[in-house]
Amino acid sequence: MEPALGLQSVSASGCVYSNEAGLQRIIPSARTAYSCDAVYRTLEYLRGISEDDVRRLRARGIQHTNHLLHRTSLAIDRDRLSKRTGISAERLYEFSNQCTLLEVSGMERFLPLVRRLGVSSMKALRAQDPKDLHRKIVEAVGLAGAPSLSDVEYWIGQSSALDIVEEPEPIKPRAVIR
Repeated sequence: MEPALGLQSVSASGCVYSNEAGLQRIIPSARTAYSCDAVYRTLEYLRGISEDDVRRLRARGIQHTNHLLHRTSLAIDRDRLSKRTGISAERLYEFSNQCTLLEVSGMERFLPLVRRLGVSSMKALRAQDPKDLHRKIVEAVGLAGAPSLSDVEYWIGQSSALDIVEEPEPIKPRAVIR
């Protein structure tokens, strides 16, 4: 028993926080061992994704944007998933870039606006000047509804750590033999 918390271990490992002990007993509002519904966005949140794309991805076990991000961060994984779903690797790359932007803390509310300003990937976010991006956001929504300059600086700071999507290799032209 953990006296400070009043929790009794019922797991073989002796850990009161173990999933064996039952997350539902520790956090009553949890419906599943990993309640992703409360944390991650559904695939329908992605801009440009069709119902058919969602159906194909879910058939491969991808339920949320975080699942998609981790299954498409490498070019080889995008190629493999493309063959299995029929969704082009280029579209999967675009979706994975959208998923990384959803991971930036505090930017979710401003994401549609930031996309309109030309920021569609972590690489593009990292290249932004914080003062310039903040000025553009203020011009678009007004000072009262805009994030603070420190918020924008924080977003750009996160972009280095969160940029896990591998860029596709450029296609090398083949020499024509005659």
